Amino acid sequence: MIPDKSHFTVSELNFRLKNILESSFDNIFVTGEISNFHDHSSSGHMYFTLKDGNCELRSAMFRRYNSQLNFNPTNGLEVKVFGSVTFYEKKGQAQLVVSKMEPDGQGSFFKAFEELKKTLRCKGFFDTIYKKALPKFPRSIGLVTSESGAAIKDILSIMNRRAPHVEIIIRSVSVQGRNSAEDISEAILDFNNYALVDVIILGRGGGSIEDLWAFNEKIVAEAIFSSSIPIISAVGHDTDFTISDFTADLRAPTPSAAAELVSESIRNMLINLDNYNFTMLNFVNKIIERTSFILDSLDNRLIVQKPESKISRQIKKFSQHKKSLIDSIYFKLKSLDEGQNSLKKQLLALGPINVLKRGYSIASNKSGKIIHKSKNLKVGEIFSLKMSDGNLKAEKISEIKN
Repeated sequence: MIPDKSHFTVSELNFRLKNILESSFDNIFVTGEISNFHDHSSSGHMYFTLKDGNCELRSAMFRRYNSQLNFNPTNGLEVKVFGSVTFYEKKGQAQLVVSKMEPDGQGSFFKAFEELKKTLRCKGFFDTIYKKALPKFPRSIGLVTSESGAAIKDILSIMNRRAPHVEIIIRSVSVQGRNSAEDISEAILDFNNYALVDVIILGRGGGSIEDLWAFNEKIVAEAIFSSSIPIISAVGHDTDFTISDFTADLRAPTPSAAAELVSESIRNMLINLDNYNFTMLNFVNKIIERTSFILDSLDNRLIVQKPESKISRQIKKFSQHKKSLIDSIYFKLKSLDEGQNSLKKQLLALGPINVLKRGYSIASNKSGKIIHKSKNLKVGEIFSLKMSDGNLKAEKISEIKN
């Protein structure tokens, strides 16, 4: 018979285990690999298993803690967590309640990066045959970035200087932290659904691999690959590479470089127009010279040949053809030249300075952002008016409905 010196009921034993475990393993660090990961959208809580080569431990991270994460935990990721062991008496189960979590060194990030890169390459996400060409003269540009970041200031500054006639539509998103990848992919989808722009720029300043991780998520790569609108990835600095860079139609080393790529300056447009005009005039002149030479050769051959009556008729006929052709080419050349001059004048008239000289003005708020609509300005707010001969400070007194 088994001696009952240490006899416990199940309830008594579980009670003792709870006290021992929870007092002995409170506020501890644990390292392991995430598996069986579940993120409950309704409650916001995360449930997963931490494991190593030999054992597993049920774990949970509740919403108030996981909302502070700056990355998305996934199966296979090596992590270091901080938390406390809890013991559920009724079921006799132990669980680690996590309050903090971080990747266990950058090695896990690079491993996840290379694995996703390999998967997407096999699916053709990076193939050049799927890359879309950028429009030469875009009328509107979609900017997916944080409204508080440095990238937006750099891009707007360059666009206002080089191509103020181009419309910029900003879709502010979270560019790092939890749910930022979903936010970015939704922004790309919105631009495609409403066909608002000719090209999209994904912009973000530099940072660590953790800071840039949203642009290494599969959901962002899929949104870029599925986009019918050309996308430029301008994430981080020149030395930073993300999955978005490989998937996008074009990579720019910085957000500023992306703005340069999509903005053809008015001055360059005028230079190109003059070059096209010169090339066309030169081409037409060569045609005239070649035609005149041929006609002169025929004329000489007719003079040498006889009888004179036939020669006279042929000379007259060819002279008429020669004159008609030269006149036709001359008038065509004149018409093309006038058309080029007209286009040049129209382009010059569209320049910001000439627009202002016609009585228009540009309104901007205190931060220098251009005001497109009256409703974007509050009553009593001070704003600036740029005119052809200088700037004015003004105040919105009241709202006048059209």
